Amino acid sequence: MEQLKEKSSMIATVICGLLMIIGLINQKSGGNIYPILFITGMVIGGFHQTKDGIIDTIEDKHLNVDLLMALAAIGASSIQYYFEGIMLTFIFSLSGSLEEFTTNKSKKEIESLMEIQPENAFLLNENGQTTEVPVKELKIGDTLLVPKGASVPIDGELITEFASIDEAAITGESIPREKKLGEDLFAGTINIGNSIKMTVSKESKDTLFSKIIQLVDDAQNTPSKTASFLSNFENIYVKVVLVLVPLAIILPYFFLGWTWNESFYRGMVLLVVASPCALVASATPATLAAISHGAKNGVLFKGGIYLEALADLKAITFDKTGTITKGVPIVTDEFFLTDNKQVAIDTLLAIEMESTHPLANAVTTKYLPFSSKKVKLDISDITGSGMLGKERDNEWKVGNADFVSTQPLAKEMLEQTEQLQKEGKTVIYLSKNNKVTAFFGLLDVPKQDAVETIKYFKEQGIETTMLTGDHSRTAEAVAKMIDIDHVIADCLPEDKTIFIKDQKEKIGINAMIGDGVNDAPALANASIGIAMGQGTDIAIDVADIVLMKDDLEKLAVSHQLAIKLKRIVTQNIVFSLSVIALLIISNFFKVINLPLGVIGHEGSTILVILNGLRMLRKLPIEKKFEKNKIEQKNSYTSLQEQFSN
Repeated sequence: MEQLKEKSSMIATVICGLLMIIGLINQKSGGNIYPILFITGMVIGGFHQTKDGIIDTIEDKHLNVDLLMALAAIGASSIQYYFEGIMLTFIFSLSGSLEEFTTNKSKKEIESLMEIQPENAFLLNENGQTTEVPVKELKIGDTLLVPKGASVPIDGELITEFASIDEAAITGESIPREKKLGEDLFAGTINIGNSIKMTVSKESKDTLFSKIIQLVDDAQNTPSKTASFLSNFENIYVKVVLVLVPLAIILPYFFLGWTWNESFYRGMVLLVVASPCALVASATPATLAAISHGAKNGVLFKGGIYLEALADLKAITFDKTGTITKGVPIVTDEFFLTDNKQVAIDTLLAIEMESTHPLANAVTTKYLPFSSKKVKLDISDITGSGMLGKERDNEWKVGNADFVSTQPLAKEMLEQTEQLQKEGKTVIYLSKNNKVTAFFGLLDVPKQDAVETIKYFKEQGIETTMLTGDHSRTAEAVAKMIDIDHVIADCLPEDKTIFIKDQKEKIGINAMIGDGVNDAPALANASIGIAMGQGTDIAIDVADIVLMKDDLEKLAVSHQLAIKLKRIVTQNIVFSLSVIALLIISNFFKVINLPLGVIGHEGSTILVILNGLRMLRKLPIEKKFEKNKIEQKNSYTSLQEQFSN
């Protein structure tokens, strides 16, 4: 029944078309029932849009083109141009059905998300037994079982050692993510591995999945500036047409010697061709399609207005940590000063595995695959300095130079340390009995896609800047790696906000992209705030665009999407205005008749809508990124190997 209701407009259009054909055959064969067939077709085909036009006029006091079309069809029938009337109704109904189809197609991303949103969950009790309960009844702290192949019912934390999760519904990324104990799980994603257990961390209404649905829904109901302008313009334009049409009927009749039938007929043609159907449809269908395109690929636009602004972007500013870089350091340089490298690695691992410090995690991540045996040490954490490990008569230390040894660094080691620090790297040392046996350079390196994305924006003539609270050496090192235009280090949150405000005032439309609480004020003050989807809730809430996957390439794709939308909307507006002007002039010189006017006017509307549907197609830059994904990965791996060597 619901599907029938959704397709009612198209069904009415088809019936109208059939009655038009049957009536035309009856008219050509000398029958006398064709007026009834034509009028019946006009009523069926035009009922839906005429009703909407009347309701819109009464409730919202907003005149629209639906009323103009209804008046034109009635006017044509009043002078016995029945075929012209039903032809007008049929094509107008067809364009309306096509626009409705476009809108429904554009909103299918919400519907598909709603369909995969789980309704029930398997609640685990203390005895390990499961009970199927509605997701809405789950409370924070509940323990759940997620079977293999099932959707994660609600946001939570993994309490199983390992899980393989398909997050395509959230990020648009088809490759599953490998999750470890303690990592976050999101509602609507799919467990493609063995059964897992999780604890609930958010209520159903607060899940990331629910936010996505709400964001896309709000965006599709928030018109762009162009769409809002065209809607307001339509109201004024229709009033002007309703005044001009009577004048266009009366003046030629009294002053140009036209017959009443000819004057009235030309007035009806004017009513049709002057209607701004194509103009009104220039922006909304294309914008809806663009928003849906983004949602399908893990980019959420909170309104068409931000897509329009993105097309005119003049400057883009990136936060460093967690946006350009991974937010965690890696070991980029290693120097072993002992012949027994394996002993040094095993001892280093034994010490660092007892620490939760990010630098210690970086070391264990780097060297755990090279471990040969587990070393037993008596380990102490010396706050602010490093870690101490005792083994019989040996004393091992990991930390800064002053902590690990009382002896001054050798000249060559000191020069190498200074070089690493100039590159913005943190240096840690390993010593045995007060003698340095190894030292390492660590750096929070850029993400795989950062270099390509920044290169893209520079090629587009858009100014790029990196803001960071990190010290200048590290910031300059990262900036050199990504080849960004400007870098500003040692920034407090208020410094970022001041910079963004000044930049917007001097340059125009600017964008800020970040992921943390400290980025939220800057995101809110930028022309366009862009949040990384795996960032903090406040950053996502204040942002205008959200990248659900921490993939900066999506930002370049979004910019291309915005440019394409602007181009298509401009094409539509220029085309529709040109057609209206041409048809009005042709009507005044009696070059066209009502059927040709209907075809020209409604045909232009259909073409405009179809042109807008092109926003659903994959962009060339998306294909390029997909094609180069493996090459970029290999290139980035080589870069890391270069650092390691």
